[in-house]
Amino acid sequence: MPELDRAAFIADNLRLVHTCCHRFTGRGVEYDDLFQAGCVGLVKAADRFDPARGFRFSTYAVPVILGEIKRLFRDDGALKVSRSLKTLAMRVRAAQTALEQQTGRAPTVGELAEALDVEPEEIAEALCAARPTVSLTAESEDGERQIDLADDEAQESVQERLALRDALARLPENDRRLIEKRYFGAKTQCQTARELGMTQVQVSRREKKILVELRGLLS
Repeated sequence: MPELDRAAFIADNLRLVHTCCHRFTGRGVEYDDLFQAGCVGLVKAADRFDPARGFRFSTYAVPVILGEIKRLFRDDGALKVSRSLKTLAMRVRAAQTALEQQTGRAPTVGELAEALDVEPEEIAEALCAARPTVSLTAESEDGERQIDLADDEAQESVQERLALRDALARLPENDRRLIEKRYFGAKTQCQTARELGMTQVQVSRREKKILVELRGLLS
């Protein structure tokens, strides 16, 4: 992306930084510091974003921005997760289960957003909040618990899961079912072949082609 276009793109998406920063106001860090860290995340997201993956920039950028902001709280070792975000994360998990049962596949971020009537970036944030390793401490007066901050690897994992979910949704139904049975259902090639009405050789050949296609979508 040309430098001028890149700068304009980043400027056009500064609202995402403000939205993320407002979630952390009143927690002991100055807003200017929150905003500066959020901007670092926005720049990283803009440089790494690939529109060919098929989901919105905001969906990809929110976890990256949040990751940079949360770095500011590392000295304290923990960060409160709001009750509303915890509630949304629970709703997202329930919606995931329901949609998987209805469609036979993992739902996309867009489908989850539509089902819960919220913005896709809110789904991304809820998925991000649900991923860190949890270390429960004593409850505060308002009933909120504390959790350890997610490290960079966990943040990257969220982004990869979002990309993989949307990439799988773009596959033809038979290909998607094959991959889900092999890699999410722990089926052997022979078991998959029987369930899909194929031979083991056909499954093996088709699986290799699908994996190449998925790598292309995620690269």
